[in-house]
Amino acid sequence: MHKPTYTHNFQRLLNLADARLGTVALSVTDDWFADVNRLFQPHDAVFKPDVFDDNGKWMDGWESRRKRHEGHDWTVIRLGVAGVIRGVDIDTAFFTGNYPPSASLEGCYLSEGEPDDSTEWTELLPSVALQGNQHNLHMVQDEHPYSHLRLHIYPDGGVARLRVYGMPYKDWSKQAPGQLIDFAAALNGGHAVACSDEHYGKMGNIINPGRAAVMAEGWETARRRTPGNDWVLVALARPGVIKQIVIDTLHYKGNYPDRVSIQGAYVKGGTDEQLVTQSLFWRELLPPQKTEMDREHLYTSELNDLGLITHVRLNVFPDGGVSRMRLFGES
Repeated sequence: MHKPTYTHNFQRLLNLADARLGTVALSVTDDWFADVNRLFQPHDAVFKPDVFDDNGKWMDGWESRRKRHEGHDWTVIRLGVAGVIRGVDIDTAFFTGNYPPSASLEGCYLSEGEPDDSTEWTELLPSVALQGNQHNLHMVQDEHPYSHLRLHIYPDGGVARLRVYGMPYKDWSKQAPGQLIDFAAALNGGHAVACSDEHYGKMGNIINPGRAAVMAEGWETARRRTPGNDWVLVALARPGVIKQIVIDTLHYKGNYPDRVSIQGAYVKGGTDEQLVTQSLFWRELLPPQKTEMDREHLYTSELNDLGLITHVRLNVFPDGGVSRMRLFGES
């Protein structure tokens, strides 16, 4: 039987430090063994036991030299998109005898330009102990948006990936009247809440920016061998009236859904687990529609007018893969 899939709360949010969004290290004290910009690669770190280069063992992450004097290493990072940070993952995958014993994180917000010697930094994560070869997950409690980060490692060592989960900062007051907004888009603050199954692709992929480069960048379930259908719940960036829907099955050819439908509701409270049960009874925004392989499907006249909604449930019948879902509308 398929069971709903949940993640740590903040891991449902957008990784603001994803290289695909334009995240880049502006400076680093030392990355002798491994390039600091590997921190932001979207795929999991890999280990290549027989690969060495001129500076030593090749590692998939950021690794500095062994420090033989006082001080510690750090890097200044420009996030691909500014946002309010809810949690971080300082991933030390494959760093066992060479990971930093501790790390801390600071942030600043600049509407333009880059940090300099006069920049004031805010501590987002005080020095925390790290464990080697594992995900070091930490919540961040701060309601301000940040555009730049400074990651400190004490005193040196290697970190495979830095994931910075949060809500993109968007000034909704500057939205032009009548302009359609993608309320599901991760870049606008939408996030995936739960799903029936994500065997081949993460549920949050369907609201990522751009079109998927490969099949693995979409959401795909295992082949269903029991009655029913697969589904994913998405919380919208803010309440909206949906006028246009795009369902993209790009790259899915022998494994796209036979049909899709979308339910919606204005939700005022409840836990994620309670939302799953509630969603069974949400009204239909998009009645079941036949889909085709490897293409974008645009729906406008097929939509029911539900008024303002905050959440949707995308149903795929009976299973399969969807690369992107766009929900365009007005506040």
